[in-house]
Amino acid sequence: MTLNLILQAAGGGNMLGTLVPMVLIMIVFYFFMIRPQMKKAKEHKKLVEGLKRGDKIVTTAGIHGKIVDMNDTTFLIEVEGGTKIRFDKSAVSLEATKASAPKPAEAAKA
Repeated sequence: MTLNLILQAAGGGNMLGTLVPMVLIMIVFYFFMIRPQMKKAKEHKKLVEGLKRGDKIVTTAGIHGKIVDMNDTTFLIEVEGGTKIRFDKSAVSLEATKASAPKPAEAAKA
């Protein structure tokens, strides 16, 4: 009660009222925007680091291919017809080798 009277006497009573919603907005923004994006980036980095020669991948452009060579920053992928294209590692969208493999439950049904 005394803190409230002191803040009102100093003209800062309204400042606390505007500061709390701003802090709440920042917290909500962090949990709904920043944190999920950081988690997704970490998962993508783990995916790219786990790729090796012979894995089938899909790029962000939708190109399907098989990794034939790799270096620090790029993959050389072979697409249909024997054409080879070099892509940046960040352009890999998903690993098609594991995505196209049947799941254990589906394999048991067949």
